[in-house]
Amino acid sequence: MPEGHTLHRLAGHLDDAFAGRRLEVSSPQGRFAGSAAQLDGQPLEHAEAWGKHLFLDFPGERYVHVHLGLYGRFDVHADAEDVPAPVGQVRLRLSAADARGRAYADLRGATACELLTGPQRDQVVARLGPDPLRADADPDRAWARISRSRTSIGALLMDQSVLAGVGNVYRAELLFRHRLDPQRPGRTLRVGQWRAMWDDLVELMAEGVRTGRIDTVRPEHTPEAMGRAPRRDDHGGEVYVYRRHAQPCLVCGRAVRTTEMAGRNLFWCSRCQPAFRSRALR
Repeated sequence: MPEGHTLHRLAGHLDDAFAGRRLEVSSPQGRFAGSAAQLDGQPLEHAEAWGKHLFLDFPGERYVHVHLGLYGRFDVHADAEDVPAPVGQVRLRLSAADARGRAYADLRGATACELLTGPQRDQVVARLGPDPLRADADPDRAWARISRSRTSIGALLMDQSVLAGVGNVYRAELLFRHRLDPQRPGRTLRVGQWRAMWDDLVELMAEGVRTGRIDTVRPEHTPEAMGRAPRRDDHGGEVYVYRRHAQPCLVCGRAVRTTEMAGRNLFWCSRCQPAFRSRALR
């Protein structure tokens, strides 16, 4: 499932291609046809992301809400020579042809594609935790949940009502970078630890928006610094533990381990992230 940086990057591409332009809005597949007809001929005011959710703002407080889920894709073609006929199951097509040229975008396979009013959009946002990529994010909101929870920090980081936008890759890598046992209860963390994690997420995810990939290794652990081969994986990016099961940890050499947590595979190093023990919890 795409993580938050992917949605923010997509919102930027949609803004660059369509913001301020009157659009042809259609649903070749037909499942969004009624809502598309209401928006056809209207300008896109703005595209924005909140965690893993995308909102396309149209006049009259109308919002197209998109959640890509596991299989969704929203392909944006700016500066296109022409706008071809849609191919496959295109739920939503946006297209523009004016003095700025031609552009189009096709949405396929999304979990959600719906037209919302302003209050309905606010209800979706209200269910989400703070997003490290948003300037209006308040990390104390997440800390209020984490600091009183017996749930493991590994599970809390994946809970979108606690923290919006973090997925399986950022979860595993953030915990490794901060030497935290994924099973450690949230309420045992110190506020200073959380603040350091938040600041790290802000920086890492912003870099992901810029590059379109997730890179989490520090300079001393890059392929160039260590004299090792670059990582080869369809997810891209240089990482410490994610999808590196049984491979040697880049820091200590112990084999990376895997277990399931919050319905997803979790990767960690048992030496660099030793099991947490607390007398207060015994």
